[in-house]
Amino acid sequence: MLGRIRGGVHPPGNKDFSADAAIRELAAPSTIIIPMHQHIGAPCTPRVKKGDEVYVGTVIGDSDSYVSAPVHSSVSGVVIQVAPQAHPTGGEVLAVLIDNDGEYLGDPSLAVPGPWEDMEADEIRQGVRDAGMVGLGGAAFPTHVKLSPPREHPIDTVILNGAECEPFLTSDYRLMLEQPEAVLEGLRIIMRAAGAARGIVAIEDNKPQALKVMAMANRGGGIEVTPVATRYPQGAEKVLIASLLGREVPSGGLPMHVGVVVNNAGTAHAIARYFSTGMPLVERVVTVTGSVVREPSNLMVRIGTSFSAAIEACGWFTEPPGKVLMGGPMMGLAQYTLDVPVIKGTSGILALSRGETEYSIPSEPVCIRCGRCVDACPMGLIPTYLASYAYSEKWDAAARLNIEDCFECGCCTYSCPTKNPLVQLIKTGKKELARRKKRLESQASKVAASGREGEGGNG
Repeated sequence: MLGRIRGGVHPPGNKDFSADAAIRELAAPSTIIIPMHQHIGAPCTPRVKKGDEVYVGTVIGDSDSYVSAPVHSSVSGVVIQVAPQAHPTGGEVLAVLIDNDGEYLGDPSLAVPGPWEDMEADEIRQGVRDAGMVGLGGAAFPTHVKLSPPREHPIDTVILNGAECEPFLTSDYRLMLEQPEAVLEGLRIIMRAAGAARGIVAIEDNKPQALKVMAMANRGGGIEVTPVATRYPQGAEKVLIASLLGREVPSGGLPMHVGVVVNNAGTAHAIARYFSTGMPLVERVVTVTGSVVREPSNLMVRIGTSFSAAIEACGWFTEPPGKVLMGGPMMGLAQYTLDVPVIKGTSGILALSRGETEYSIPSEPVCIRCGRCVDACPMGLIPTYLASYAYSEKWDAAARLNIEDCFECGCCTYSCPTKNPLVQLIKTGKKELARRKKRLESQASKVAASGREGEGGNG
């Protein structure tokens, strides 16, 4: 077993809050809010309007862009309106609001795709796309794109990420304990779509029960259930690839460049469900947890359910929270309202006390050159320099130090003794570089278009 990672940290796991809580179904509220942007890539365009009748599984948004994923109604009822709504990743996003009739009638067009064993890889990928599948570990990258590498990058291994290294979160853990056969079935479907002969289920060694249950359910077929060392961020795909296979994804590269596809256990479960029932991605398991949640739970939640409804189902708060996050404490996003909806990428809702979240941030970065952030970075970057360059708006210098390779795991900020907001500054730098790139591409496109018009005039 390789299983060890470069850098990383050991934050308190805090999984005991919800690890023993079996998954239970949450009844959807009377109004569902389903955003048109729940994934990396192009947002969807609404395919319904006010007054339209919808069913569970009805496509209510889609895009012609390749890097996108359709959005489906999670309830049956009537569209109330299509309007911008608060989004858990920040700001407002166009969303479809549905009056839930409580009947949960399935869309008449839904059908079981057929035995996936008899399907070609292209057919499976199309089905995955039609079902709106995205990575359910939090990144929400469209799954059909991951499963469609170019021919020059053949895939030999699929890694199923069951590490769930983010503190507090236990949704994948419970899925592996309660429905291991479905998780493994999803992995086999993914392997067929990717053309991979080998599958590895990676689970941190602090989850012995999950390792045991998954190993007992595994019937071979090129699949191994493998423990990896417990250390955050073991579950990051580039880290898992290095831990399990000793392969390093090149700077700026993707897992496919080293012959690997990494998918989440929750994603595999959702894919298996689609190919057995025909039901697209309309719900997911969400861990609602934290020191101020009265009854920490793992809930099967319909997409579009408000955070407040999910927390209410867990007995609400024992005291006013200091902060509520979507996700875990290392990579989660702070919320300013509980009226935001659960989206495909909502792996958890974490509520922390005021004592746990109160700390002061320096008015400007203060680096004491201790090197802890460098030691902790799993990508071998120099976070203090990247943050300093972002703070000073030295964008080109940040780019030269491969700021784009940072996947924002938070190890540097966690390790910093002066509490510098390193990740936030690095995020700012990455966003600015993305804006600059987009602006340059737009300018180049305009120049090219102008040249073509000139050529036409000369003709």
